[in-house]
Amino acid sequence: MTTPPGSSVSRVTLPETSAVRMGTPVGRAVIAAATLGSGMAMLDGTVVNVALRTIGKDLGASLAALQWITNAYLLLLASLILLGGSFGDRFGRRRVFVVGVVWFAAASLLCGMAPSPEVLIAARALQGIGGALLTPGSLAMIQGAFAPDDRAPAIGAWSGLGSIAAAIGPFVGGGLVEYASWRWIFLLNLPIAAVTVLVAVRAVPETRDPHASSRFDVAGAVLAALALGGTTYALIEWGGVGGWIAAVGGLAAGVGFVLVEAREPEPMLRLEMFRNATFSASNAMTLLVYGALGALTFFVVIELQTVGDYGALAAGAAFVPMTVIMLFLAPVGGRLAQRIGPRIPMTVGPAVMAVGTLLMMRIGPGVSYALDVLPAVVVFGLGLAIMVAPLTATVLAAAPDEHAGIASGVNNAVARAGSLLAVAALPIAVGLHGAEYADPGVFDDSFHRAMLVCAGLLAGGAVVSWFAIPSRVRAEA
Repeated sequence: MTTPPGSSVSRVTLPETSAVRMGTPVGRAVIAAATLGSGMAMLDGTVVNVALRTIGKDLGASLAALQWITNAYLLLLASLILLGGSFGDRFGRRRVFVVGVVWFAAASLLCGMAPSPEVLIAARALQGIGGALLTPGSLAMIQGAFAPDDRAPAIGAWSGLGSIAAAIGPFVGGGLVEYASWRWIFLLNLPIAAVTVLVAVRAVPETRDPHASSRFDVAGAVLAALALGGTTYALIEWGGVGGWIAAVGGLAAGVGFVLVEAREPEPMLRLEMFRNATFSASNAMTLLVYGALGALTFFVVIELQTVGDYGALAAGAAFVPMTVIMLFLAPVGGRLAQRIGPRIPMTVGPAVMAVGTLLMMRIGPGVSYALDVLPAVVVFGLGLAIMVAPLTATVLAAAPDEHAGIASGVNNAVARAGSLLAVAALPIAVGLHGAEYADPGVFDDSFHRAMLVCAGLLAGGAVVSWFAIPSRVRAEA
């Protein structure tokens, strides 16, 4: 582990092995900074879903515009997160993380000042760039700094503490939307970013890949963005001439991306990492599960407001029990996976989430929170708590330590791509068009079909885990 000359982190004294331990001041600082940064991005995502219906009314946005307000962020995040991981490995994970936090805060300010859907969509895209820098850094700082036997508990603590943001975010965001303005959900990121930067710069040790190249795969990053962007546009604008052109362009860019990565001496995505069957299976499962999660949160919040007649505050608070469960049980999931291996938690977790998704089909006109919403939220939260820490730890354990940033970036890119594609495709697939999201009767029918699809994706994730995830994970160089 090396520290940049002149960095304030040089005041931190690390053991000779550079292995940070749980419970130490440095260990707490690493987890705190990683949690604050990733929690800011997580809070932003959950709060935006709560605010979508209000934003649509205030700015006169169509369903397609609402999809882009969600997807512009996911598109840039998924496209560039691998490059962000590479930057972290090369220049220092803490340094790139701090740059990402500052960028994210500046873009959040622009979001809060947006006068139209188009400006808000552009600002959300800029947020995605900041997220691509800070998100892989949050996990890579943990993986690179902690001793091997402390990594799974540290990741579990990060997952659980990050759930505080997910728990508070919709509640606070819903209150801001209902009693102040939706613009404050973005401006809230500014003080969080300030605290995150202060903790990271003053107390977090720097880590990097000593073998990382100074060459960066710009062509790969551009092709990845074009492939995801073209596919997303095609799904949202399905059926039109522009949609077909975008589909062909996205497919061509995707093929070009694979060819470039295979031939590039220093690729953004190291294709050889997928030779590790556990790494490939974990990411396939991530694509299915996070696709379902992204689509579910998009639909449920609008269903509660449009059909259930909930206000923004009540709709946001509906998910608080799920994230409280995550707070207390996610670290337990990490320790459980250490003892029994990842296969069972990564199979049982998505299966339980699928049951919770089916229970959400009870949400409709005259919905009762205690009878219809709470049981579904609790069951879904239990499944998520069982799954999330073992999944993250398995992905990182299946890759060499010096590629922690890339491994984290790949898994985060896959998760965001799953959400991106699901949010783009599912509304059209279940029969939603134009401004129909504001029609309770039309949206209710589409919502129930969407929940069936999400449950199927989660069940598919459980099947992949059972047949492809081993009982124990070994990294392959």
